[in-house]
Amino acid sequence: MSAYVIGLIDVHDPEGYPTYSQQVPATLEPYGGQFLVRGGQPEALEGEAPGRVVVIAFPSAEQARAWYESEGYKRIRPLRQQMATGQLVLVRGVDTPS
Repeated sequence: MSAYVIGLIDVHDPEGYPTYSQQVPATLEPYGGQFLVRGGQPEALEGEAPGRVVVIAFPSAEQARAWYESEGYKRIRPLRQQMATGQLVLVRGVDTPS
């Protein structure tokens, strides 16, 4: 079953943030991860919108978790944590009939 990592991110260092964000795609490849949403200017329909919303699709929750815990992502994760705050959540997708 597919799974998604959803990030609600507030960037505090917009000049430095690309140092992190440009390295993420290479860490996703081995785990089948693909960006579905990657950007700023979200529109709040209820509550307050974060500065950025990120949605990454994975073939399974196990692969999503393996990516998050991988050496490649562990190496760059502190960059995000230094330049931004927010939440990352892992959610499972819905099985749809074929």
